Amino acid sequence: MIGLIACEESQEVTKAFREREHEFYSNDLIESSGGHPEWHCQMNCFEAIGRMGHFDFLGMHPVCRLLANSGVRWLASVNPKKGFEWSVEYHIYINWERYAEMKEAALFFIKCLEAVKKVGKGYIENPVMHKYAMEIIGVRQSQVIQPWQHGHGEKKATCLWLVNLPLLQPSDIVQGREQRIWKMPPSKDRAKLRSKTYPGIAKAMAEQWG
Repeated sequence: MIGLIACEESQEVTKAFREREHEFYSNDLIESSGGHPEWHCQMNCFEAIGRMGHFDFLGMHPVCRLLANSGVRWLASVNPKKGFEWSVEYHIYINWERYAEMKEAALFFIKCLEAVKKVGKGYIENPVMHKYAMEIIGVRQSQVIQPWQHGHGEKKATCLWLVNLPLLQPSDIVQGREQRIWKMPPSKDRAKLRSKTYPGIAKAMAEQWG
């Protein structure tokens, strides 16, 4: 099987499929940190998709900062704040500059989903979204998975939108669950570290979908 995992600098999913002898490539706007630059397409994800020609599987991990429920406080507030205006539609204060950026990210997500459907098999991964993003996207996730279901004693709800794939089944349920990612201190690499796919999840994807 030939596949592309877009918006994935870590190459975790790409390497997991490669270990099962599939011809997979990673893609991101930045250099890969997975140790295999020869498998990495450093460019816009849709340019990478266009260059792939015919392939069988497309996984996408679009940037989630503006869509994630964890960051909704920067978008909406029950109390008046600088830069926020009262919304008659939502009955809450909205940062409309942030809303415009969020809407653009949501439309990008829709474009990603259309790309996966065109390929015919694959997934999109994102955290739990807030209602404002879901209102625009209009398609609920297929399932929500956790790292502790795949060998990692941590909690981090991750949503998957699946196209012609079965639900990802738990592969190694463990105890000792904590929110390490949520508690991660600020740093210049925090966003990159928070977005990395857990190796156990990547392995389960390759084993069950490969």
